[in-house]
Amino acid sequence: MKVNTRISVYITCILLILLLPLIAMQFTTEVNWQLTDFIVAGVLLILTSIAIETSLRLFSNKNHKTILIIIILIVLLLLWAEMAVGIFGSPIAGS
Repeated sequence: MKVNTRISVYITCILLILLLPLIAMQFTTEVNWQLTDFIVAGVLLILTSIAIETSLRLFSNKNHKTILIIIILIVLLLLWAEMAVGIFGSPIAGS
């Protein structure tokens, strides 16, 4: 896949992920995101896509690429969960 195509896929995925809470806010009061929540989530997703793209460019071994991308996604999910509900009780923990 060409680099420009991958970047377009990253941007589309980020927008679709951020669209989910925006749509959910229209139908329920349980989802209550502020502008800063969308900004933080967007920055987190952009940094994740940059890390994935960097790993794809730096490593030639397919196994190394796959392992690194899995690690990047696990870190994203753990960080997202910590900011949302505070599973580790760190200073960045959410409600």
